[in-house]
Amino acid sequence: MRKAAVPAKTGTVEPPVDLGQGMQLNAAMADSLRVELGERSYAITFGREVRPMLGSLVTGYQTARRPLAVVTDRNVAAKWAAQLDAVFGTAPRFVADPGEGAKSMPVLGQLLEFLATQRIDRAGVVFAVGGGVVGDLAGFAAAAFLRGIEYVQVPTTLLAMVDSSVGGKTGINLTAGKNLAGAFHQPKAVVVATEFLATLPPREFAAGMAEVIKYGLLGERALFEELAAEKVSGADDARLPGIVRRCCAAKAAIVQADEREVAVTGGRALLNLGHTFGHAIEQVTGYKRYLHGEGVAVGLAAAARLSVRLGLLPAGDVSRIEAAVTAHGLPVRLEPALPLAALMEAMQRDKKVRAGRLRFVVLAALGEACTHDDVPAEAVEAVWREIEAS
Repeated sequence: MRKAAVPAKTGTVEPPVDLGQGMQLNAAMADSLRVELGERSYAITFGREVRPMLGSLVTGYQTARRPLAVVTDRNVAAKWAAQLDAVFGTAPRFVADPGEGAKSMPVLGQLLEFLATQRIDRAGVVFAVGGGVVGDLAGFAAAAFLRGIEYVQVPTTLLAMVDSSVGGKTGINLTAGKNLAGAFHQPKAVVVATEFLATLPPREFAAGMAEVIKYGLLGERALFEELAAEKVSGADDARLPGIVRRCCAAKAAIVQADEREVAVTGGRALLNLGHTFGHAIEQVTGYKRYLHGEGVAVGLAAAARLSVRLGLLPAGDVSRIEAAVTAHGLPVRLEPALPLAALMEAMQRDKKVRAGRLRFVVLAALGEACTHDDVPAEAVEAVWREIEAS
């Protein structure tokens, strides 16, 4: 096991935002940073209102006669109908049911057929307007349709803003496990409009905070200390826009260093802190009992306890981590308990398994994550038992 530090580079501020081919985002009221990946580089642009941020971009595509398609879900389509109409006009929309059930082979097939029926060609652009499910589904469809067309991420949930919209990981769930089918397909741009958070239910907002806490633990200790000292109160918290940007900058740095998660140690795998446990929880409960962020929250507590068992983390840090997680309205225990055998089996189907060995992301300290391959099964089983609600 070797420690792997998070790269120090955090992106550069670069308004105005030029997407190439004459396409620009309106950056007059926004700031941006770039994910530097050579010819696949793109901007993450931050602002408040989606209409002025996206208007010039969509108009540019339409002027260039590039066919557009919007992928969203029923909740976003209903709550933000006026904004979608104003920005996208009559562009065809694929509206999925909300929830993890949309990340499936049947829905992916429906979306691909939709793109074909709407005569989206190789100049076409897919706009993913929604949370992580919509972004993963639309991104995978864009990667597969005509062997790859452009797409733009417009995240509408906190979780998607700070994590899933950045980095180009797309995919769907299979019966055997979460995110087992997918592709690396970088977006053309990511547009973060925080006004979407105003209609986010409190439970969904809390789920997004699990990913924020994750970034603090894996490489941004100052962020973790801030969250531990004073919880983020909600979408109107004045600190939130800055926190969203810090998380995106941290992820951009990691993705730049290890785009396709091929590093032998550390690298992009660090972003999976809490996720090996969390994905197992989601799968065993059929993606119905826990939101993704709630599974990750329990997973963070489990990863901290595993780190203690491996002799990496002081035992006292577990209570600090769990206090910060619970302060943000998130669980740190399984309630009710889940079958241990099923959880262990789900872990073995995790996409991070290599040569039959499961790679865990653990903590060497608060704000310092590392990967660990040789974890005894007995230690993992003991952690599962520890996080059962008493």
